[in-house]
Amino acid sequence: MSTKKNYNHIENDKQYKGLNVNKGIDQPETFNEDSIQRFLKSKRKKIKTAADYVDGILAGNITTLSQAVTLVESSKKEHQEVAREIITQCLPYSGKSLRIGITGVPGVGKSTFIESMGKHITRQGGKLAVLAIDPSSERSKGSILGDKTRMEELSSDSNAYIRPSPSAGSLGGVARKTRETIVLCEAAGFDTIFIETVGVGQSETMVHSMVDFFLLLMLSGAGDELQGIKRGIMEMADVITINKADGNNIDKAEMARVQYLNALHLFPPTESGWVPKVLTCSAFHHIGIDKIWETIQEYISLVKKNGYFQHKRNEQSKFWMYETINDHLKSDFYQNNALKELTASFEKKVLGQEMSSFVAALELLKNYYQSKKNDQ
Repeated sequence: MSTKKNYNHIENDKQYKGLNVNKGIDQPETFNEDSIQRFLKSKRKKIKTAADYVDGILAGNITTLSQAVTLVESSKKEHQEVAREIITQCLPYSGKSLRIGITGVPGVGKSTFIESMGKHITRQGGKLAVLAIDPSSERSKGSILGDKTRMEELSSDSNAYIRPSPSAGSLGGVARKTRETIVLCEAAGFDTIFIETVGVGQSETMVHSMVDFFLLLMLSGAGDELQGIKRGIMEMADVITINKADGNNIDKAEMARVQYLNALHLFPPTESGWVPKVLTCSAFHHIGIDKIWETIQEYISLVKKNGYFQHKRNEQSKFWMYETINDHLKSDFYQNNALKELTASFEKKVLGQEMSSFVAALELLKNYYQSKKNDQ
């Protein structure tokens, strides 16, 4: 009901000369309980189903994709259930992208390289998703590097999508979620996926198990080139690239390239049949980026012809199946309330030299299996 009133002010009476008060505006409808509820209902967000997310992802809606990735990363049980359904429905639309792992020591210029390479890809009409496994703040557990702030040009590109994933101390967990995010990005139409890692370490092994091509970025003149990195990481690399090869650093970069090339010759032949290459580039000045992209295409062409491409993907799928089983069993064991006190008790006995570590572990597992049997 309207609350319009007569605003003929007495001050406008002829007896008050020189005074003139405007009528003003009609007052809006008074809010009552019914109108408040109608207002709240109109503003209330519709709860999305898994099908809603899938429709949005397949339509290339970036907002919906980001929301789905958030569900994948969530530890809440109800979110995980929806995420699993989304991934299952998106799976038939995935697998058509080129997955590239990019790693290197901190300060090597990974973000600059990814932005330069990313713009090269999008200029050719490609669609790129960058999934960055970010180190996490121990306090907030959130990402602390913030790739979107370090790749300003790429983050504003309509054909690029950047998503940092905080590692939050659980590398295996974030790697599994990154693999699931790859499926969503592929379903959303991204034909190239970059997976950037924190630096040289265990994360590289995880990333190598989910990509088609592994690129290692290095610097020249940063000490003994061949001792600054683990042999295992070099063996995983399909291409080693010496970044910042510009200005006075060109000769040093070329020298480092020769050293790495000589070192690679000592390694056994690769299963893929590919001979790893060592290239130089300047990501900041966009020098050598096109050559690296051509080399990646050359590698993919080779492994698709000889059947290694699909073989590797099959092996990766099998690896992640068993890795997920291991994660769930481990999580279920440590979250078993019946074992928590017993575990603490056995730990004291082990520390007090009253029981060996192996006996304690076997006893705890025996109790775990017994508790699971009792629950049935």
